[in-house]
Amino acid sequence: MRLVAFLFVLLLATSQLAQATTWDEPWHEAVVKKADCFVLARVTAVDAQKGITIDVLNSLAGEPITGIIQITSFYSLDLCSRSAGENPEFYVKGADSCYFFLQKRPTGTYALATPTTGFAVVQQGQVAATYRHSYHQALVPRAIYEPTMTAVFQHYHGQSYNKEYINMFVAKQLTQPPARIDKAGMPTFFAQHVALETTYHLGLATQYEAVLPFLHDTTNFHAQLSAVRVLTATPTPEAKQQLLKLLADKHTGDFVKVIAVQTLAVYQPKELKTQLMQLAQTASDKKNSFGGNIMDPRVCTRLPSVKKSLIDLVAQL
Repeated sequence: MRLVAFLFVLLLATSQLAQATTWDEPWHEAVVKKADCFVLARVTAVDAQKGITIDVLNSLAGEPITGIIQITSFYSLDLCSRSAGENPEFYVKGADSCYFFLQKRPTGTYALATPTTGFAVVQQGQVAATYRHSYHQALVPRAIYEPTMTAVFQHYHGQSYNKEYINMFVAKQLTQPPARIDKAGMPTFFAQHVALETTYHLGLATQYEAVLPFLHDTTNFHAQLSAVRVLTATPTPEAKQQLLKLLADKHTGDFVKVIAVQTLAVYQPKELKTQLMQLAQTASDKKNSFGGNIMDPRVCTRLPSVKKSLIDLVAQL
């Protein structure tokens, strides 16, 4: 169901990438924070070893750049293994145009985050968009992607963003019931994903009540996961209790629970130490991952078990 809901696209022809060279893929907020600029560009040439040549069509946020530039390296590539004689490859294929998060190098060239994140391919007006992690992509129109992602970039770089648009968009999506993951509900499902993740990135604490239906929907992994992330901005006693209930819920998956613990870790809830210790005693110790193809170069992307997450949090309190 998860693979149906989210696009395993573009980069995920993993046999095209270095099969024995693997890396720990960063989450999207880390990609955006380390980037110097956010642009829309046309890809004019790709050399798997040397890099990507792009023609910048629009400089949306950050340092303004224009014209033809070269992308020749990576700025968040945390390698886990490397095959002898094989370097991580550049791979952007089949795009009408592409959004890039770029970091400028002293040489005048630019860098991507990794071979599999830091860009979003556009085809026929639709964007294969990352708001959370490159394993979890959504297909959204440019008219949604561009203003929301520009706002995310601007926020992380201490700049003002279009609050009127964001508030209207988020309110429209989150006042609807959580969409079903089927053909008819997919456009709303993706739009709600964007609204939830944008709310998380921008720290919109005013959306607490609106996200509760998504938090309680154990049939919708992606919406529930996003809702847990949104609660980062609301370290209230009620929000803490919501997360404790989720951690005790047998119907909620381990992945969501790990992110719930990470949200609680932001709060540093010393008053919950005893309850968290009790939860740790019976918590799942199963390995946790994004799943997917074992040949995917992002296969070593790390995620702890629920038990380890809880034990580590208790140790901090």
